[in-house]
Amino acid sequence: MTSKELLYVEDALGHEKYFQTQCSETMNRLQDNELKSLVQELSQNHSTIFQSFYGLL
Repeated sequence: MTSKELLYVEDALGHEKYFQTQCSETMNRLQDNELKSLVQELSQNHSTIFQSFYGLL
């Protein structure tokens, strides 16, 4: 993996971690169970993507 590709993966990891954190924080503030469920699913998706990128390292 080139240094440029490594920088891309590191950047992508940071973005996915940020999105996951934002989803978790938003989920904790929601009262509508249907919306909570949707945001929880989004958080899980970002976690899966994070793990996929992390696996590249």
